[in-house]
Amino acid sequence: MMEIDRADGRTPNQLRPLACSRNILHRAHGSASWSQGDTKVLAAVYGPKAGTKKNENPEKACIEVIWKPKTGQIGKLEKEYEMILKRTLQSICILTINPNTTTSVIVQVVHDDGALLTCAINAACAALVDAGIPIKHLAVAICCCLAEDGYVILDPTKLEEQKMKGFAFLVFPNSIHSVLPEGSLLVEGEPVEHGIITSVTHGLMSVEEYLKCLERGHAASAKLSDFLRRSLKLQLPSDSSKAK
Repeated sequence: MMEIDRADGRTPNQLRPLACSRNILHRAHGSASWSQGDTKVLAAVYGPKAGTKKNENPEKACIEVIWKPKTGQIGKLEKEYEMILKRTLQSICILTINPNTTTSVIVQVVHDDGALLTCAINAACAALVDAGIPIKHLAVAICCCLAEDGYVILDPTKLEEQKMKGFAFLVFPNSIHSVLPEGSLLVEGEPVEHGIITSVTHGLMSVEEYLKCLERGHAASAKLSDFLRRSLKLQLPSDSSKAK
């Protein structure tokens, strides 16, 4: 298989440099910034506040996501991103703990140089942890792209995205044994790290190509998990200064 040249010199499976900071916005209950290369997103969490919006189940906690573009109005794509984020966050949060409450997650795009949705999911997950919202497990998101010749690359830049025929946005659970009680890591008898939380595809992709993306994404998600765990651990002492 031919090697693919990437403008920034990365290998096909190589992610851009990662950066994560927590507790950056003092008025929010929790906050985080997440960067992958030049793509950067801030996430702020407010809540849980009493009451749920109409059409939401009052017997569970509700998560609301508000997407703020870098400039201008929110369009159809951002609305879709809001929905994907909401579904993803709802599936990792323990919604039975604060029933009839709403937690708002505000996602602010600082700069988009590719893989924006996955960067936003990673930022939102770190912000939920910072806010002390009860979650089942951490989640890590990764963007896999498919070139015309069937080649798969991970974590694309904006320029690379424009040349791709298909995209898979994948969110994997972080196999985090330290946070969960024994035995809760089995979901329907399957170890949770083989599961997938969210999978969204755009463009053209055969089943075979999708499975290739899944395999490559899953392999790279371990690096993301390690990075996320390390950055959350490093910053844990800041929790004591927060009024819960």
